[in-house]
Amino acid sequence: MPRAIAGAMNTKPTLELAGLVEGYRRFRANGWNPRRERWAALREGQEPRVMVIACSDSRVDPAQIFDVDPGQIFVVRNVAAMVPPFETTPGHHGVSAALEFAIQVLKVGEVVVLGHGMCGGCKAALTQEMHGAEPGEGGFVADWISMLDEAREPVAAQYGTEGRDAERAMEQAAVKVSLANLRTFPCVKAKEERGSLVLRGAFFAISDGVLHLLDEDSGEFAPVE
Repeated sequence: MPRAIAGAMNTKPTLELAGLVEGYRRFRANGWNPRRERWAALREGQEPRVMVIACSDSRVDPAQIFDVDPGQIFVVRNVAAMVPPFETTPGHHGVSAALEFAIQVLKVGEVVVLGHGMCGGCKAALTQEMHGAEPGEGGFVADWISMLDEAREPVAAQYGTEGRDAERAMEQAAVKVSLANLRTFPCVKAKEERGSLVLRGAFFAISDGVLHLLDEDSGEFAPVE
């Protein structure tokens, strides 16, 4: 029997999977069964009013940070919470497809780009440590975070490429890049101009658990009291 097939047939849970299964059991007992009406309503479809674009980092789950119920937010997560600019070249445009679905089909009224502290993707963009790596060896990450190359220049010039001040500046600059790229999508631009869509930038600091919101007029992030 081929090794891959034999491995797939091994149903003995690993310690990691066993922990997830226990979590599922808690969810069934505390999240599903007591709220059957909510889950029954969601069988008819979803009507989230907010889309959150967040990082894949395991420490920053938007549903946990915002303490929302199932069905309240439509979430896309990727390295450094990036939104690529609008383009129509052939390829698999995962973020663009999710954005299109949220805005045109679900008709969300707000899109939040949520950056965070201690972001490995933003740190790599700042240090360029993966620059020149082959795909599968860091090249995919390097290509993805190259969207931050232009924003990196003023950050590196002011703060250097090491230290928490430089990293936070890069993390917050990344939020602004994604907001700018969002506005290159015709459907986003048109709806924002009509007032039927609002774009917001946010930043969650892992070190102290404080959420910051971006004031686009001033370009500053202010903590939520």
